Amino acid sequence: MKAYPLLFTPCFHERIWGGTRLKRFFGYPIPSDKTGEAWVISDHPNGRSIIANGFYQGETLQFLSSEHPEWFSKHRLERFPILVKLLDAEDDLSVQVHPDDEFAAVHENGEMGKTECWYIVHAEPDAEIVYGHRAETREELAEIIESGRWEDLLDRVPVRTGDFFYIPSGTIHALGRGIVVLETQQSSDATYRAYDYDRVDELGRKRELHIDKVLKVTTVPFAKPQIFLKVLKFGQLQATRYLEGPYFSVEKWDLQGTFETTSKESFLLLSVLSGSGRLDWMDGDMTLTKGDHLLLPRTLGRYKLSGNLEAIVSYLPHDGMAA
Repeated sequence: MKAYPLLFTPCFHERIWGGTRLKRFFGYPIPSDKTGEAWVISDHPNGRSIIANGFYQGETLQFLSSEHPEWFSKHRLERFPILVKLLDAEDDLSVQVHPDDEFAAVHENGEMGKTECWYIVHAEPDAEIVYGHRAETREELAEIIESGRWEDLLDRVPVRTGDFFYIPSGTIHALGRGIVVLETQQSSDATYRAYDYDRVDELGRKRELHIDKVLKVTTVPFAKPQIFLKVLKFGQLQATRYLEGPYFSVEKWDLQGTFETTSKESFLLLSVLSGSGRLDWMDGDMTLTKGDHLLLPRTLGRYKLSGNLEAIVSYLPHDGMAA
């Protein structure tokens, strides 16, 4: 079977802080007005997205990676390493932190750690996020948390549509209300809540906190991750490279016309955030529209994008895909 571009059907998750923007912005058939997440390219067991086109329609990435490991990497992947989500924060998310690979492997039954990044798809005028903390020592962190002095601890940052944030494991963070993000992350669901604003669910129960683990995995002191943007021009494509990280690299592609290239040494994930276009490859073509998410296999070969669109692209490290 020849490699072809894969489209996906998202897996939706209802959340106490979710809303309806994923339907309003992208036309998705969300399950309720509390839909917080769409796992749009995922092979995590807590929410696998389904291939929506071609010969493997209805199958998962888990199945396909066993059938055609060469589509994804030169070396067989133990598990699909990247998870792409859209999140709609109608209300504030809990203040949380994620473990690194070493801690998660021991304490989360072999789960990956969770380093992630956010591209702000939409932000209300007064939107802000929690991004880091002010404690200088682990002892100070514990004391402030124990005393509940959250406003003394948390750094809040205003955000605007089009902003990008890198959130390595160990970073205390939270989305604020009025924000939609596209999140690129390690394929992990390991999250430790530090604070949830004393909210209760429909049964009057507070959500579980994980203070012991928060104190163990949080990076102290916090150092704001540095982002070094690289703006690259390839004819009618402008690629803004936000991140070349240890787990994935992330770019924004702004296409106004056509762009031809050849697949490299990694698969490529592409999420269309606005506009529309067309993708042509040796054995076929497809139309791309806002809200489409696809994987281009590393064995796809020569392909051409045409149209007017904006997309977030990610791939495995050290494989400069726009070049």
